[in-house]
Order: sequence, then structure tokens, then C-alpha cells
Amino acid sequence: MNCLLCHTPYNPITSWQHFLTLKKADCLCAKCRNALLKIAGDICDICGRPSAGLKPSHHQKRLCADCIRWQADDEWKDVLTKNRSVYMYNDFMKEVVALWKFRGDYAVIQAFQDEFCREFYRHFDNTFLIVPVPLSAERLFERGFNQAKALAELLALPIHELLCRRHLEKQSKKSRLERLRTENVFRLSEKTSLRGKHIVLIDDIYTTGTTLRHAAKVLLKAGAASVSSFTLARG
Repeated sequence: MNCLLCHTPYNPITSWQHFLTLKKADCLCAKCRNALLKIAGDICDICGRPSAGLKPSHHQKRLCADCIRWQADDEWKDVLTKNRSVYMYNDFMKEVVALWKFRGDYAVIQAFQDEFCREFYRHFDNTFLIVPVPLSAERLFERGFNQAKALAELLALPIHELLCRRHLEKQSKKSRLERLRTENVFRLSEKTSLRGKHIVLIDDIYTTGTTLRHAAKVLLKAGAASVSSFTLARG
């Protein structure tokens, strides 16, 4: 069997559990699996960033410096209830995401399935509406698939495509300030009331949190009770 990422031949470790439950053998070799660093330990109560230097806010939440800034801005305070992520966005994960997202190796998503589902249910449940962050039509044509929707499909829950996105320059090329000044690229895909609904946005990477907060703002304006996010990796 060849590793899904490095393509090195390896013998997957199997046990009686695999035979009794029909659990699939790991599609990654031990070296690649161990290079995917799971987030653990102390994290920021809002964005989920691992940190040993968290500062309690006046609400006694332990926040990183970025979230203290977000919470100090009246326009963005409490727009995103929380973000949780599975892995650190380290150098290895950057290579994996590039292979998956930019070079179109869709099968790579199999490597994330078990941990993505397990971590989702640690923080959320099936009462939340699952909303993948959309791509613009141009970016979707260029890439061939929406990585956020592909991740959402791993959860085997109803998917609600509530948002549309206008095409702009790639957000990764912009500074945090430039992202904040950008007009909101999201809008509701159809007129709908989200009154009382709790929503989880699904995306691949949390970097500055600006994209997710722009999307959350549109959903809150439509009546959502809260908007959180769940991402594969945390930058």
C-alpha cells in the first residue's frame, strides 16, 4: 500500500478492531500522519489559537492578542462566537493543502476524515446549520471544487449553501488592514430568515479570521442567533 501523501510503500497497522468494525486502515504512513500536528493544550477561547500567553478579558475569556483587538472593535465584537480547528498550519500542512487545493488532488481529503469528524463533535452537534464558505464562480471554475464544501461533506450532515461570493483578488495577498477595508464579498444566496439558528461555517484554514467574520456578519444580519466556524487548519 502506498501513502496517500508521500506515495511511499508501507504496511498499515491493523488490529482486530479493523476486522470487527470494518474500520479502514490508515491511508497515510506513520511519518506523514505524525507530521500533521493536532492542536492541543491551551487555546484562545475565541479563535482557537494555541498559546501559553493568553490574557483574560473583562469577561474572563482567555484571548490571544488578535482576538483582544477584534473584541475592542465595536464593528466586529462577538461577530464570530468561536473558531475551532483540527491541525496547525505548519510547513507540512501547507504542502498538503497545496497538493489538495491548488493541484487538484481531491483524494487527499481522505487523510483528514476521521480527525475532522471527531473534532467537530467535540465542539458542536447536529443542531447547528452547516454552511461551507463559498468560492466565487471564477475561483470554482479554476479549481474544480470547493474545498470548504468537500470538508463539510465529511460530516455527513445536511449542508446549507446560504452564501454567495463575489470574485476579488486572492485574500491571502492582502494585509489584515486591507482585508478589513474590503467591501464584504458575501451575500445571502436567497432571501431567508435564520432567526434563532446557530450556524457553523466550514472552511479549510483560519488565518486572520477576516473572511469568516465577513461571512458571519451577513448571517447575523439575516437573524442567526450565533455564528461559529470550524476549519481544518489554524494559521
